Amino acid sequence: MKGNQKIIDALNKLLAGELAAMDQYFIHSEMYADWGLSKLYERIAHEFDDEKAHAKQMIERILFLEGTPDLVTRDPIQVGKTVPEMLQNDLDTEYRVAHNLKEVIALCEQEQDYQTREMLRQQLEDTEEDHAYWLEKQLGLINRLGLQNYQQSQM
Repeated sequence: MKGNQKIIDALNKLLAGELAAMDQYFIHSEMYADWGLSKLYERIAHEFDDEKAHAKQMIERILFLEGTPDLVTRDPIQVGKTVPEMLQNDLDTEYRVAHNLKEVIALCEQEQDYQTREMLRQQLEDTEEDHAYWLEKQLGLINRLGLQNYQQSQM
């Protein structure tokens, strides 16, 4: 099905963000594993899998619209050096992804591409209600419990 080039371009922009988020979650999960923070490793590895699924959906949709997925372009990643920095960088990434999703959802509405809009709406729900919310809770726990107690709870 020949798709709208504006939508294809917007999906490729979103794909660059998903691929970067995937890379960032991957390195952070491996850092947590190396530090012995197994609970954080498991959760962030789960986030990596979610981002991979989002990227796969976008690739499939771009192909369906007869576009070419851009797997080379990626947004910059921010690798943290401490647990709070890593969590904050991941949260900042989720906020950026949510903002971009909302822009493309509006474009889909304008261009009357309701199937793409629905796919992106579901991804926005994951981004806001699962990923960002969980990261906000973790940073709140660090503030309430202290970093040492929080990290001990993640072993």
